[in-house]
Amino acid sequence: MSMTRRNLLAGAAVASTMLPGLRAASDVRHYVRFRKENGRPTFGELDGETIHPIDGSVLGDRKRTGDKVAVADVKLLFPIRPPKVFAVGLNYKSHLGSTPAPKNPEIFYKPTTALQNPGDPIFIPPDSKNLHYEAEFVIVVGKNARRIEESQAADHILGYTCGNDVSERDWQDGDLQWWRAKGSDTFAPMGPSIAVGLDYMQSEISLRLNGETKQEQKVSDLLFKPEAIVSFISHYVGLQAGDVIFTGTPGSTSAMKHGDVCQVEVTGIGVLENRVRNRRA
Repeated sequence: MSMTRRNLLAGAAVASTMLPGLRAASDVRHYVRFRKENGRPTFGELDGETIHPIDGSVLGDRKRTGDKVAVADVKLLFPIRPPKVFAVGLNYKSHLGSTPAPKNPEIFYKPTTALQNPGDPIFIPPDSKNLHYEAEFVIVVGKNARRIEESQAADHILGYTCGNDVSERDWQDGDLQWWRAKGSDTFAPMGPSIAVGLDYMQSEISLRLNGETKQEQKVSDLLFKPEAIVSFISHYVGLQAGDVIFTGTPGSTSAMKHGDVCQVEVTGIGVLENRVRNRRA
């Protein structure tokens, strides 16, 4: 059931040339954050099975250093370390059930400590009984933004990645706040790459649990599109370069258990895979 790093990035490497309507491959760039053994985290541009390290951050000019490294020889990390992690609730009609559609994006926070790398475990807390997956399309903010209009928002978006808004439903229903239901350690896997220049209106998002498709939707079905979300947040909370925004999950979800393999895929970005593990008390 487990996928190789090559397979995890296959969607990023080839989808833009295979899917009708996507921009040409030369117009879409895929960036990863990785670490060599005993090395420091480094950003790089993905080219097939090769990563070309870049100078500084993916938020800079992204100039290649001239070196290269094989994907198989590194550890992939969540693709950016954000100052803040936002999330949007109730953003697909298929997820609303009997709940009326919101008039504005419903925003909440996830702590940065919830982030988890591609390939690393989602840990089930010892007292958790009802832990669910939520496949999500994630915005990566590229420039600071404060009180911007929707028409300006695209210029402040760096790109997009995959996310899993892991949620403990019993805590979500029973607690006053969602601090542990959606914010416990490892409850925000993200990656494997940031797609820069992606036409998200042509992308689809899906989630597979142990190989069985559980969620599937067009990203274009978002009730509030990325530009509207970025603009809305910026009128109340200043966005910083590197902030990420989980945009909501489609359809219905179900519980995960120890040993499950969860895969979130967005066409044109890649596959985010994480195994589920019990955390010892």
